[in-house]
Amino acid sequence: MTLRLKIDPGNPDEQKLAEAIRILLGGGMVAFPTETFYGLGADARNEAAVENIFRIKGRDFRKPIALIVADDRQVIPLVQEIPAAAQILMKTFWPGPLTLVFRASSSVLPCLTADTGKIGIRVSSHPISRLLAAGIVGPLTATSANLAGGAECSSADAVVRALGDFPDAIIDGGVTPGESGSTILDVTLFPFRIIREGAIPSGLILNALNAADESISL
Repeated sequence: MTLRLKIDPGNPDEQKLAEAIRILLGGGMVAFPTETFYGLGADARNEAAVENIFRIKGRDFRKPIALIVADDRQVIPLVQEIPAAAQILMKTFWPGPLTLVFRASSSVLPCLTADTGKIGIRVSSHPISRLLAAGIVGPLTATSANLAGGAECSSADAVVRALGDFPDAIIDGGVTPGESGSTILDVTLFPFRIIREGAIPSGLILNALNAADESISL
């Protein structure tokens, strides 16, 4: 039976968070709120846990899974390089709903990259997301908490309807903003390429780069 943990994002219960972190470190799955929708989290260093995410969602193994990290420092071991312009975007839009796609380091599981050699990463602006990543001291999967092809969930109740008892725990952090997911931007290409326009419009991204004298078109 799925454990339901009600946690106030503004005043997180340390014991409940510790229980969720214990589940993640033990190879379990935890649904959690983000600044967009609810995500389905596993310790991204645990191959069996990540493969279980694919199976539970019915997700095609040819589709990559992005990651949430606690801060910029957790990005470094996951990527081959951080381009200068990407650093500007990290400083401007993180924490927030901007997923940057980097060239993955050898430490990243191939199943996360769908053998593309690239990995999407963001620092979430939702406190519970960041606390989970900080608690496991590593990356957390950030795929949506739903079945493949299904509607994304903006509440814990919606996650229950979508996934039933499949998650080991669901953190009920209230209703999330929903509407659109994170914007996904590939910074391995020049010019950068928007894979998905989401919560952060491409115009704001371009303005941030131009303001920093980075003449990069999208």
